[in-house]
Amino acid sequence: MEQEPRFLCDAMLAHLARWLRAAGHDTELAPPRRADRTIIAQALDEHRLLLTCDRRLQHPRLQVIRLPMAPLDTLAALLRCELGLDWLHAPFTRCLVDNRRLAPLPPERIDALPEPARRLGGPFTFCPGCRRVFWPGSHVRRMRARLLRWAAG
Repeated sequence: MEQEPRFLCDAMLAHLARWLRAAGHDTELAPPRRADRTIIAQALDEHRLLLTCDRRLQHPRLQVIRLPMAPLDTLAALLRCELGLDWLHAPFTRCLVDNRRLAPLPPERIDALPEPARRLGGPFTFCPGCRRVFWPGSHVRRMRARLLRWAAG
């Protein structure tokens, strides 16, 4: 791939959007019950590749990847094969909730973290939008293991 794709997932693929963000991919999520023409306009305006389960969503100038309703492992394999998607593009550099790039957590905020989290040694990051704090706890380790598995095929 020349340039990393920017994704727009329809609402049915919210869980996939979270995992694409975990892998570091710029991935927006269309709100539920959004009109097809609005989703298409957003994808075109933002130059995003549309990931959808909806067979009706199409436009001649829009790149659309239609995915089946399937388990995440299946969708991950399809995207790896179809797009050459790198599941280790930039792990844990985007907010899983709102897709913003994460920033280093200021030292004074690290001091406020629970002691078990501080003992992990970081990296400690936060989302400038929703202010959620991320650290390498067991949840991140489990997610990283799954990303590694998907990257390996």
